[in-house]
Amino acid sequence: MITRRWVRASACGLFVTLAAGLFPAGAAAGEPVAKEAPKVELVLDVSGSMRARDIDGQTRMSAAKQAFNEVLDAVPEEVQLGIRTLGANYPGPDRNLGCKDTKQLYPVGPLDRTEAKTAVATLAPTGWTPIGPALLGAAEDLKGGDATRRIVLITDGEDTCAPLDPCEVARSIAAQGIHLVIDTLGLVPDAKTRDQLICIAEATGGTYTSVQHTAELSGRVKQLVGRAATPVVNPVATEGAKQCAAAPELQPGLYSDRESFGEHRWYRVSVPPGKELRASVSIGADRAVNNDYGVLLRATTRGGREIVRGQEAGDGRTDLISSGLRYPKAGSADDEEPAETVCLQVSNSFSAPATVKTTPGMPVELTIDVVDGPDGASDVASFGLGRGWWLLGALALTGLLAGLVWGWVSRWRITVWRTNN
Repeated sequence: MITRRWVRASACGLFVTLAAGLFPAGAAAGEPVAKEAPKVELVLDVSGSMRARDIDGQTRMSAAKQAFNEVLDAVPEEVQLGIRTLGANYPGPDRNLGCKDTKQLYPVGPLDRTEAKTAVATLAPTGWTPIGPALLGAAEDLKGGDATRRIVLITDGEDTCAPLDPCEVARSIAAQGIHLVIDTLGLVPDAKTRDQLICIAEATGGTYTSVQHTAELSGRVKQLVGRAATPVVNPVATEGAKQCAAAPELQPGLYSDRESFGEHRWYRVSVPPGKELRASVSIGADRAVNNDYGVLLRATTRGGREIVRGQEAGDGRTDLISSGLRYPKAGSADDEEPAETVCLQVSNSFSAPATVKTTPGMPVELTIDVVDGPDGASDVASFGLGRGWWLLGALALTGLLAGLVWGWVSRWRITVWRTNN
């Protein structure tokens, strides 16, 4: 049976769909552009526990080798693939040596299927489980260029080399803004292994899969490698400021940032007359947080006057919370009227137990789009319903009129009843 954590992967897919559908061809950031071939590194656990014979009557190592052969046959031509091992070489009891036992078995680049299969065939279950060092090594293997990057980690146990916590390693990699996704697969995992692999995957927007059979392993790895070849929108790393005056000016696109618990960050967007600003923000809870939290996306003038806001509250049932807003700027008869600088404030009310690390900050994705404004008053955006008071006034007037009509009808019915009786 395969179990998946889809929340963060689904959020990623939503951003890609929105960005591809909304951004104009000239978008300056986060648009899908033809780039160099995507890079993928398969990281395989070859520790002693892989000798266990509990996957379709064969050892976990044999199942992994069989799956690798099928995966290597199916790798798309445009994918640059590499293989790294952990626990494959040192069989001894020295922990210091065992926790350094990670090595690149096949370099990331154009795939020679025969050579890669031969390298995998030589592997035998050997030593420790240094997941943290292996992830650091894989990230280094994938460095350079602007290709999409993906690590697929396949292991049957939790890391044995703490205090280098692999979950913290994954968060550190994500905080570098290199858009490297780590997907994890657990071979017949126990609860501790499952929790650790879920944490690693969620820290980078990846997925977790529990594997019980060889066919499940090969099918899932094929799917992940094939996904790397699919064009995606990569967020552009940015860093919000503590005040609007010092904030970065964002063009239409998709952006990523990190925000600490309870922090406020500012960004700027130029909105020309006759255009409409559409903005949305999502913050991921990539670690344990207290229930009851919220996110605020607020647009103000440079002088601090609030224009419109969007906010959302959560209760701990999801790992992602989002909000958005729209601001149409009225057109002008003056062709030379300058664009308005709109300040965007992103705030959160997350808190965490004392045992949870607050650095790096939580992942933030910010979507910015500037489109043609509404053509007429029939467009609800032109009424500024997001500003609140328009909607409140309309509802109050409707209620008043409905009350008057109902009162008149009631009095008329009573008068008629008295006359007839």
